[in-house]
Amino acid sequence: MIYHVAALMVVAIWGSTFVYTKLLLMHGLSAAMIFTLRFILAYVMLLAYSLTRKSFRLMADSVKDELLMLGLGISGGSLYFLTENSAMNYTTTTNTSLIVCLCPLFATVLISAFYKSERLHGAQIVGTLMSAVGVVIVVLNGRFLLKLSPLGDALAFAACLCWAVYSLLMIRASERYDTIFTTRKVFAYGLISIIPYYMIWPEWPDWEVVMQPEVLANLLFLGCVASMLCFVVWNWVLKHIGAVTTTNYAYFNPVMTMLLAWALLSERITFYFIAGTALIFVGIYLINRQTEE
Repeated sequence: MIYHVAALMVVAIWGSTFVYTKLLLMHGLSAAMIFTLRFILAYVMLLAYSLTRKSFRLMADSVKDELLMLGLGISGGSLYFLTENSAMNYTTTTNTSLIVCLCPLFATVLISAFYKSERLHGAQIVGTLMSAVGVVIVVLNGRFLLKLSPLGDALAFAACLCWAVYSLLMIRASERYDTIFTTRKVFAYGLISIIPYYMIWPEWPDWEVVMQPEVLANLLFLGCVASMLCFVVWNWVLKHIGAVTTTNYAYFNPVMTMLLAWALLSERITFYFIAGTALIFVGIYLINRQTEE
């Protein structure tokens, strides 16, 4: 039960990050800057903790495994965040949210193609489809008109595929290495792999802005909690209950986001939100019930 509760807590935190990210964007920080600063904070803190452990190691056992860590850093770090945030510049928020929130469906299909043990069967397939439909209902919230934008929608789909690849690669990584080491490598290679972006589009944060109490507090939350703590917990849960089961909890992301908007921004809770949330709950229940059996 603790793994399932932990997954829900991580999703709840990730569902709240749009508020903090939006505030930083309003202060003039770009999406790349926000990603870089939060990953630097996460890496430094996790490295400091790792140095206190007797089992500290700097590199993986082989070049092949080190390339695996690089793949994790790109798919779950730099490329994922850049494609997701860049999509917002070319398509609507609704389109981006709808596509990105369907990451579990992409991940389930990809992982099932490579790992027979992770494939869903019977009620589990019905459950994941119900959850996907629930996400669509929650995100659209009664607005059934979508404006297609090829470039923006393609970037959002690319973000989905990145997270699916990350979940797939994490299965192999978690079999060979402990969670702390793997997560630290994700942050390290996420930062290294974003360097080419800055070589093409060089930009530097305004440190006077960064040091403002409100901005610094938001960066600390994104770096220390939403990145370091949540990535460690998420990868730990992936290792214990499987990639597909864990990834399906991401269906709760838009639910948590809407609840936060209701609590902080006085957004109205609609019938569509309630119906969609109910479908997500029933879908996750079906997935987990058959998994336990």
